[in-house]
Amino acid sequence: MLLEADIHAYLFLSFSLFAVGVYGLLSKKSVIRMLFSVEMIINAANLNFVIFSAQRNLDGQIFTFFTIGLAALEAAVGLAIIIVFYKRFGEVIPSKIKNLRW
Repeated sequence: MLLEADIHAYLFLSFSLFAVGVYGLLSKKSVIRMLFSVEMIINAANLNFVIFSAQRNLDGQIFTFFTIGLAALEAAVGLAIIIVFYKRFGEVIPSKIKNLRW
């Protein structure tokens, strides 16, 4: 069982990861930064799964391993799209990606 003070510290860490991830998505400087920001948001959710499963003796770690696998797939597909976009157009700018038509 986690102590109440430990839970609050972990929740603050999770909220901080989520806030940094949202800021990274909203700043839109580069596509790679946006991809990393999505990964940080997913990791904040994973941390919440682990915290609450440790507190309540549930199986949150199973959900966490599942979401880690999904995050790896999301990163691979995202990087593949970025590489194809760069090869085709020579640059990767988030504002030009939304107008993508092949």
